[in-house]
Amino acid sequence: MLKPSKKLSLALEAVTDIAFHGGTDPVQSQDIARRLNLPRRYLEQVMQQLVRAGLLKGVRGPRGGYRLARERRRISVGEIVRVVQGDTDLTGTALHNMIGGNEEQSAGSPLGAQVILPFFERTERELMQRLDEVSIEDLCQEARRAGLVGDQVRSADFVI
Repeated sequence: MLKPSKKLSLALEAVTDIAFHGGTDPVQSQDIARRLNLPRRYLEQVMQQLVRAGLLKGVRGPRGGYRLARERRRISVGEIVRVVQGDTDLTGTALHNMIGGNEEQSAGSPLGAQVILPFFERTERELMQRLDEVSIEDLCQEARRAGLVGDQVRSADFVI
């Protein structure tokens, strides 16, 4: 099974958490870390990477935290993958690791060079195309369909 790296999974969960639980106030990293069951120190590294990439905005101060830099329907899963993966393409990492070798080994034979490698490159393009079609809004809707309740909805129950 194709499995995202821990860092990619964390970045995607953190952005979705902010979109799902966020309201008018920024979402504090300690709340995100608690919900994701992670050390805050590890989370901050990924959050800063997402801020530098323009997907999140960091808000300083005692009530500071993170907000989405754009509407959640305008942030795609593909963008987050590109931020976390950097210049490394999926064929060079996840898909390539899946076949258990490095590029020279896979492309060493005419079969590898002319069939297997192009297959994985094509698969990567198709996967990224699909990931670009899925927005953070789509993931939030899926969370609601799964019965999850965001903190903003939960706190709204007590404000009348």
